[in-house]
Amino acid sequence: MLRSWRTKLKLLLATVTLAILLSWLYLFVGSLEYGRFLLLPPCLGEQPSRDVEREALASRVRRVEEENQQLRLQLSQAQMEGSDGSPQWGPSAEDGDFPRGERSNHTACPKQQTVHKCELLHVAIVCAGHNASRDVVTLVKSILFHRKNPLHFHFITDSVAHQILQTLFQSWMVPSVHVSFYNADDLKAEVSWIPNKHYSGIYGLMKLTLTKALPSNLSKVIVLDTDITFATDIAELWAVFGKFSEKQVIGLVENQSDWYLGNLWKNHKPWPALGRGFNTGVILLLLDRLRHLGWEQMWRLTAERELMSMLSTSLADQDIFNAVIKQNPSLVYRLPCFWNVQLSDHTRSEQCYTELSDLKVIHWNSPKKLRVKNKHVEFFRNLYLTFLEYDGNLLRRELFGCANLPSPPRDQLPLGLLLSFTFMVLQLQQALEELDEDDPCYDFRQQHLTQHRIHLFFLQYEFLAFPNPTDVTLVAQLSMDRLQMLEAICKHWAGPISLALYMSDAEAQQFLRYAQASEVLSARRNVAYHIVYKEGQFYPINLLRNVALANTQTPYVFLTDIDFLPMYGLYDYLRNSIQQLELPQRKAALIVPAFETLHYRLTFPKSKAELLSMLDMGSLYTFRYHVWPKGHAPTDYAKWRTATVPYRVVWQPDFEPYVVVRRDCPRYDQRFVGFGWNKVSHIMELDAQEYELLVLPNAFMIHMPHAPSFDISKFRLNAGYRGCLQTLREEFHQDLSRRYGAAALKYLTAERSL
Repeated sequence: MLRSWRTKLKLLLATVTLAILLSWLYLFVGSLEYGRFLLLPPCLGEQPSRDVEREALASRVRRVEEENQQLRLQLSQAQMEGSDGSPQWGPSAEDGDFPRGERSNHTACPKQQTVHKCELLHVAIVCAGHNASRDVVTLVKSILFHRKNPLHFHFITDSVAHQILQTLFQSWMVPSVHVSFYNADDLKAEVSWIPNKHYSGIYGLMKLTLTKALPSNLSKVIVLDTDITFATDIAELWAVFGKFSEKQVIGLVENQSDWYLGNLWKNHKPWPALGRGFNTGVILLLLDRLRHLGWEQMWRLTAERELMSMLSTSLADQDIFNAVIKQNPSLVYRLPCFWNVQLSDHTRSEQCYTELSDLKVIHWNSPKKLRVKNKHVEFFRNLYLTFLEYDGNLLRRELFGCANLPSPPRDQLPLGLLLSFTFMVLQLQQALEELDEDDPCYDFRQQHLTQHRIHLFFLQYEFLAFPNPTDVTLVAQLSMDRLQMLEAICKHWAGPISLALYMSDAEAQQFLRYAQASEVLSARRNVAYHIVYKEGQFYPINLLRNVALANTQTPYVFLTDIDFLPMYGLYDYLRNSIQQLELPQRKAALIVPAFETLHYRLTFPKSKAELLSMLDMGSLYTFRYHVWPKGHAPTDYAKWRTATVPYRVVWQPDFEPYVVVRRDCPRYDQRFVGFGWNKVSHIMELDAQEYELLVLPNAFMIHMPHAPSFDISKFRLNAGYRGCLQTLREEFHQDLSRRYGAAALKYLTAERSL
């Protein structure tokens, strides 16, 4: 059938081309004849008058033009017909006087609507949960990549998405971007009475409430699903508002599947819709007009009436939007289908585009997402993956020529839920400009000021409603080259884990695929993965630790490194120790003694006695005894061998044990990047705050071998690196003295005596 349609199309194109050639030939011959008539002398015979000849020529031209017009009409009708012969984009027989908007993707002289380059564009998105929060980042990237205007994103979120997206945008700091958040819980009562079978659940109905949820002075907004990818500047879509008639309030693209035709399977009964209905993945809403029309009452009455027979919605808000439009067809402006190319099985999306330039918005509106069947799905998938893995740091570009960008009215927004980043960007730029470029440690200071994008809870995580007062979370950080340690740690530690991963956008997607394919990792819901995106030349180790530490829920944290495996049962042992030592009533840090092996394959000891035997045989060592004994010597391993109860040790210079402390402990000093003094400074501050240092007698952890990191190699080979580290240490001592006074003098004295 498709081949037949293509043959018909080619035939019509050939006919039009032939007609045009014949008409020009006809006119050319006619003009020659007329020229000959002018040149011939009157004596050569009786010739018609000049006026009669002109009239005949004009008549022939009109007739040819009428024939060409007729052929063009036939061609446009053929383009709008599907393989089954039914109209694809035109209204159905029941549409009546339905306003058509734009009838096709191509017009000879389209009316160009323009948007001022400094006009603020508003975009609303409903986003709930971990997966949707991850998807929306790709959508935002595609918008920011093409945009030339300031933007205001309005997010209707649950508590999970709010935390994730608020941190992401605050750390992203894109100039000329405003972000507002609205609590979806406040809107649930508006739609919770509607039975809904769609996989999006109650959040799939939230778009119905936007006239109430969004600020009352916001007149228009573009509403998007999270599975959207833009292939053009969103300002082009915003300009379409200018084409609405006085009665039109909603802009939508026709549905490209047969869902609303009711012929997908036997007894298939969809909600009422005009013809093929409309897809609500991309919506233009004139909010002020909708409020004036009483939109809330309108959709409620329609939903109540239809639910009496339909009992529930299958496509969430889309069913109700279509039912309202069925009753009020004059409300809708029909968008060209390239503004919502719907990629799901059994759609006619391929008829939305003939050239790549036709593509405006790609909509992965199938639960199967990237696995849908489409002739050009590889191209669409590659376009999507481009934005998925695109370096978001490159999108922090300023908009020039808009000195006084419009600022959203705060009195119309929920308190504290508006984020605006222009001022933050200016502050950061000023701090960077104040750095001395001749300072030999300029690169270190610049790295300290670097603003890293942070995506919290990158994968599904089950939050604890009521954490146990003695519960403890393992806290660590890693990069791509330590990814192989995750499964082993999960096998050794059953409790909650908080990890900060330093990765590029592309590496984050590799990690996502790795975690989803791992039986061990995919089975865990108490491991929180926080992506800190790469930027700068040094590894921001203490920033990573702080991100992982700040996003724990339990009262206590076990501060470790990713290349250590805790002993089996350590999680339970630590919780019991916290209770027995009455840590809630005292300020103490519990030290877990560290050991190491040089063997990549190790039969892990199941008890302290087994570990001591391996230590005596030389298959295990105390950690770094041969390269950095000062780091762990104060643990007093000799005493630990025979200890049966916790014992107290005192701080010594360069001491850097792995400890269990309260979650509200001091944060790591972020001036220390790369290799060196990152843990030492933290233990020093714990001591300055008078934490007791208690060694646990029956706890241990073992460091597994791996290739040296890039930063430790730089430290060993670069004298300038080591010199700057010494400078940072001196500055840290000075800051410690300012904060803790005379109590901190011992650290400076100890440093100078070395």
